[in-house]
Amino acid sequence: MDTQRKKGVLDACVLAALSRGPSYGYELIGTVSRCVPISESTLYPILKRLEAGGCLTTYKEEYNGRIRKYYRLTDAGRKRIRDFLEEWEEIERIYNFVHTMSQEESQ
Repeated sequence: MDTQRKKGVLDACVLAALSRGPSYGYELIGTVSRCVPISESTLYPILKRLEAGGCLTTYKEEYNGRIRKYYRLTDAGRKRIRDFLEEWEEIERIYNFVHTMSQEESQ
């Protein structure tokens, strides 16, 4: 997959995981990995970029005597998910066109 497209898809996957509620890094890796493999070294730059873009906020909370950083989706993050889904509909139409046209030509 094209690097830029994959970057956008990973961003959307992280945002979608956060749409169910706040989460922390390790939990996000487990959730997103159900769809696409992701490592800590990939996730944390994504989280930093999404936070800088206003798509999520962070807060810290104690858990079992340790401080854990949580990520929470913002309205801008929810809009980014909606935008991704709308763009994906267009990509599906293009895919279907290319697939149909290439099948007709090979017959």
